[in-house]
Amino acid sequence: MGPLLRIMPFIFFLSLATTGLAPIAAESETSPMADVAGRRLQNEIERAAKSGGGIVGVCALHLESGRKIDFNARERFPMASVYKIPIAVQLLSRVDRGEIKIDQMIELEPSDLHPGSGMLTPFLHKPGVILSVRNLLELMLVISDNSATDVLLRLAGGPEAVTKRMRAIGIEDMDINRPTINLLADAAGYALPPEKERTPELLKKIAEATTAETRKAAAARFEADPRDTSSPEAMVRLLERIYRGDILKPESRALLLETMERCQTGKARLKGFLPPETVIANKTGTMDRITNDAGIITLPYNAGHVVMAVFVKSSEKEMAERERAMAQITRSVYDFFLFHLPATD
Repeated sequence: MGPLLRIMPFIFFLSLATTGLAPIAAESETSPMADVAGRRLQNEIERAAKSGGGIVGVCALHLESGRKIDFNARERFPMASVYKIPIAVQLLSRVDRGEIKIDQMIELEPSDLHPGSGMLTPFLHKPGVILSVRNLLELMLVISDNSATDVLLRLAGGPEAVTKRMRAIGIEDMDINRPTINLLADAAGYALPPEKERTPELLKKIAEATTAETRKAAAARFEADPRDTSSPEAMVRLLERIYRGDILKPESRALLLETMERCQTGKARLKGFLPPETVIANKTGTMDRITNDAGIITLPYNAGHVVMAVFVKSSEKEMAERERAMAQITRSVYDFFLFHLPATD
């Protein structure tokens, strides 16, 4: 039995639960089998979304055919660390214009070392650390380092410059407003000290002084805040523009995609149920009740590419349950596009 036949049965156990999805956009020539599979896919996405808890948003676009799938795709979600993708785009746009150099060396100050994900703060806590823009980009996208992100956001021109760049390329439902250190403080409900006084030790002490009640109230305010949010559809549009190569020079585009292909976080999300050899350039985001992933999936057998964003907010489920729902949705979309659209040449 060939590899296609071995995995084809996956698509046929999709649930037939009641649908509540926006209609799937039809490609120019849709076969009856594709229509049936499309309805099953709608049901499976809704079923998996319920198992993830909270509100789930999905957008997926098959680049070669133009067929699109969406579920709450135009609702705004806090991006968390997925917002590092638009930061990277604006940063590399400045590289393309010659305003900064990719191998430019940046000296980090003690106040640059922030709490949260990454390695800079726990391992490079002494002053005098010097890294290149390329090194910082690697840290931001591969292991989601927050300190590297805030340094690069500053080099990119700040949050307003990133949002302005998004508007310039036609991305409307996406806003970048704060550095990660401010995101973390606002989400946990504590005030930041003056920038020059910030040290990892002091920030940790301030964060630990918060109570469960204040953190819960802060999390609710954070999820209702329109700042640093995106719709899944807007994120898919940005990834599509990156892939098509019309917003970055070829060298910057290649660097961005190659770096995202080595993302080490969230392996149980978009990647969770995909074949191990699947090539995917992605970026995850996680904050309390927020669990996100967005990326570009390369289908096997010359079947094209799927740009996809799955965002979850306000979920009280355990992280493993949210990630399982995301993985189920991704695998269903993967199988649909692999088996029910014509191969590309």
